[in-house]
Amino acid sequence: MASAPQQSLPLFYNQLEPLSSQTHADFRIRVRDKAPFLAKQHAVPVTVEEFPLVQRFLPIVFSVGDDPVPLALMGLNEGVNTFFDDEGTLLEPNFYVPAYIRRYPYLLARLRTDADELSLCFDPSSDTIGAFEDGDKLFENGEPTETTKNILQFNEQFEQAGARTAMFMKDLKELNILIDGEVTIQQEGNEQPFIYRGFMMIDENKLNELRGDQLRKIVQNGMLPLIYAHLFSLALMRDIFGRQVRLGKMPQPQLVNPA
Repeated sequence: MASAPQQSLPLFYNQLEPLSSQTHADFRIRVRDKAPFLAKQHAVPVTVEEFPLVQRFLPIVFSVGDDPVPLALMGLNEGVNTFFDDEGTLLEPNFYVPAYIRRYPYLLARLRTDADELSLCFDPSSDTIGAFEDGDKLFENGEPTETTKNILQFNEQFEQAGARTAMFMKDLKELNILIDGEVTIQQEGNEQPFIYRGFMMIDENKLNELRGDQLRKIVQNGMLPLIYAHLFSLALMRDIFGRQVRLGKMPQPQLVNPA
């Protein structure tokens, strides 16, 4: 049986297997109200299309390194998620779940490094897909069901959003307005503040100093609203901190990295 490349699997994925009408003819999918893989996950990638919705609930920051990506923070400390409990149950009825989470356990992947075509794959370690007696069928008479077609369409849309996000990040780097982020939060009763680093953010001062041609470009290509969605969302860092306090998930005051 052919298998997708196993190296450098994305976040959450343990294995990848191409979905096949022959091998998986009797497979079904089940809807679960828990996502155990999220229990200890404090940050997830987001696409630029999601910024307007994400910024209402979660801080948006950028990962460090040569190829930064946008991340939504569900906790400020490694291993802390303030929106899902230890079993992966969503704690908030009013919450936007990022597409990266909703995509799992499916993924479009190249089965060969020399091929351009992407194939729909899944993580066989997930308990939401398998040869179950209940659930929605993935194939009927050797053909993809409407359920499978919808999964494929969602993954195709996610790939397209990912490409647009990569272009946004490329333009952002060229503008040279990303800086190392730092947030200091002083908790009442503690002498030492909590200092959060290990992420990148947009420097508002550098943004205001952009040349006219640069500013026109980011207005015309739609980057400016996305930049401000990120900047506005940073105010939620203190809200996430407060959620950690209420949930009793606070470390000792020290230097900590949210991303």
